[in-house]
Amino acid sequence: MNELTISLQPKSGKPLYEQIYLYIKEDIQNGRMKSSEKLPSTRSLCKYLEVSRSTVELAYEQLLSEGYVKAVPYKGYYVTDIKGLYQIKNSSREYQEKEQSQKRQYLYDFTPNGVDLRGFPYNAWRKLSKECLADDKAEMFRLGNPQGELGLRNAICNYLHQARGVNCSPDQIIVGAGNDYLYMVLTTVMGNHHKIAFENPTYKRDYQLFYNLSYETCTVDIDEQGMDVSKLEQSNADIAFVMPSHQYPLGIVMPVKRRLELLQWAEKKADRYIIEDDYDSEFRYKGKPIPALQGYDNHEKVIYVGTFSKSIAPAIRVSYIVLPRILLQQYWEKSGFLNSTVSKVDQLILQKFIEEGYYERHLNKTRALYKGRHDRLLASLKCLRTQFDISGENAGVHLLLHCKNKMSETELIQRAADKDVKVYGLSEYYVKQQMQKQATILLGYANMQEKSIVEAVRLLKEAWTEKDA
Repeated sequence: MNELTISLQPKSGKPLYEQIYLYIKEDIQNGRMKSSEKLPSTRSLCKYLEVSRSTVELAYEQLLSEGYVKAVPYKGYYVTDIKGLYQIKNSSREYQEKEQSQKRQYLYDFTPNGVDLRGFPYNAWRKLSKECLADDKAEMFRLGNPQGELGLRNAICNYLHQARGVNCSPDQIIVGAGNDYLYMVLTTVMGNHHKIAFENPTYKRDYQLFYNLSYETCTVDIDEQGMDVSKLEQSNADIAFVMPSHQYPLGIVMPVKRRLELLQWAEKKADRYIIEDDYDSEFRYKGKPIPALQGYDNHEKVIYVGTFSKSIAPAIRVSYIVLPRILLQQYWEKSGFLNSTVSKVDQLILQKFIEEGYYERHLNKTRALYKGRHDRLLASLKCLRTQFDISGENAGVHLLLHCKNKMSETELIQRAADKDVKVYGLSEYYVKQQMQKQATILLGYANMQEKSIVEAVRLLKEAWTEKDA
C-alpha cells in the first residue's frame, strides 16, 4: 500500500497528525486494514497527502505506542494482530445495534413485562385521592413511620394472610418504593457477606442488583420442579433467591415436596435464608392459587417480597418485604433511621384501595381480562403446534414456545421482526450464556388486545413456516 485516501481538514482545529492517526486506527478497528498489512512509508504518504514527513511520523508513532502497528527494521510499519481490540469494537457495535433494535417500534410486541394500564381503576383512585386530601391535615405531610404507615401494613397483612397464606404481623412488614430499595435495606440489615444463589435462568435485574451490592452470587440450575436443592447445597450459598409460585421466566410452579426440601436446606444452618419473590402470584389460570412458601415456614427462614407494581400499575412503586422476626431487631438497629420512601398520602390511598374492596375487584377484573387473552393466544397458537411445544401457560402473563426444528433463537427473533412482530428469547435470562437443547421464545400477552394477538400469531406463522425455515 502506497497511499491512503484521507480527507484532511486543516481548518478543523484538530492537528493533521491526529486526523491521520484516527483514520488509520478506525480502519484497523473495523477490520478494513488486516493484520500484517503494510502501511505506506512515511515518505510516500507525506507526498500523497501533501503534508510534512514529521506529521506522518507523529501519527505512526502514536499508532505504534498504542499497539495498533509494529515497526519492522528496514521494512516499515505493519498492522498488528488485534483480535481482542476488534472484538471490543465489534461488541460495542453489537450493543448499539441491540439498543437500536430495542428502541424500534413494532406493530406487535409480545413483551413479557407488560401491564395493561387501560384497565387501571382511574375513577376509584381519583375518588380515594380526593377523600384523602379533602381535609387540611398537616400530619399527612410529615415524615411517617420508617416501616410504612401502620394502617397500610395492617391492610397488606390481612390481604397476604387471606390471599397468599402468609403468616405475619404488621410489625414484620416494611413498605418501600420498589423492590430495589427494599433489597438495599435488606443489605444493611443482613450485611453483604452472604453468598446468594439464583435460579438459572432468572430475572437478571435482581441478580445484577445483588451483584452490584457486593454480594457473592451464583446460579443453580432448575428442573421441572424448580431450583435443584442438591445443587444448591453444592453451591455453598447461604441465601436462595427463588420465585416458587411462578418462576420467571420458565413459569414453573414449585410443588410442595420441593418447597419443603428447600425449607429443610435453610433450617440446617442458622445463617441460611430464602428470599421468596412473589411478584405475580395473583394471575393463575388453572386450579387455585398456590400458597406462598412463607406459609410453610415454621422456623423464620423465609424473607417474603411482594409488589403492587404488577397487579395495579408500575408507577405505583409500592412494594413490601416481610422480615422474619429474628431480623427485625437488626433492622431497627441498622436501618431504623431511614425514612420511608413512599409518601403518607400514597400509602393512605393504597390502604383505602385495599380496605374498601377496590383492590379485590380490580384483581378479579384483571384476571378475567388476562385469562381472555391467555385463552385467545393458546387457541391461535394451535397452528404452530407441529413446530413448537408450549409451557408456562398456567400462570403469569407470558408463556414459552420451544422450537422443535433446527431454527435458532436468533433466527426466530429476526424472522418475527421482519414481519414487524417483537418476540423475546430465553437466552436473555441466563446469567451465563449456555447451549440450549431447543430455541425458546417468550410471548407476553398482558399488553395485547385479543384481535392483535390473533393477527400477530398469523404473522408469526408466516415468518416461521416459510419453505426455508
